[in-house]
Amino acid sequence: MSDLDPENTLVIETTKGRVVIAMRPDLAPKHVAHIKTLVREGFYDGIVFHRVIEGFMAQTGCPNGTGTGGSKYPNLPAEFNAEPHVRGTASMARAQSPNSANSQFFICFGDAGFLNRQYTVWGAVVEGMENVDKIKRGEPVKDPDKMISVKVLADIAA
Repeated sequence: MSDLDPENTLVIETTKGRVVIAMRPDLAPKHVAHIKTLVREGFYDGIVFHRVIEGFMAQTGCPNGTGTGGSKYPNLPAEFNAEPHVRGTASMARAQSPNSANSQFFICFGDAGFLNRQYTVWGAVVEGMENVDKIKRGEPVKDPDKMISVKVLADIAA
């Protein structure tokens, strides 16, 4: 992790092991800032992967564990970009409105190019993708895996 920017690196301890995401403020500055605010408030600690579809993605970030909730903050304006949805991509989940992303995000298991330029890509898994692969599947997931803790690397190293 030495070549990563500590201020823009997430360290997620899941029930399946560590996952490290390099965040991309150059692609989605408002989304990255929002995620870091939530992380630093402990919002994501203990939240489950509520929707996990084989060959597609693992979604998390809903405080209700159902896919219906968000944070206390307003939804974000879309920051769609040209970064492709491929294995390891971290992107924001949203409702039908392009400007409805809030706290939920997903990590792609494989190519999901049909999502390109329709969802905000804000980072990519740089370590621990094998642990993402182990997350229990389901829609909804029975006895789901969860994020035990989520930290910004700079806060761990401090």
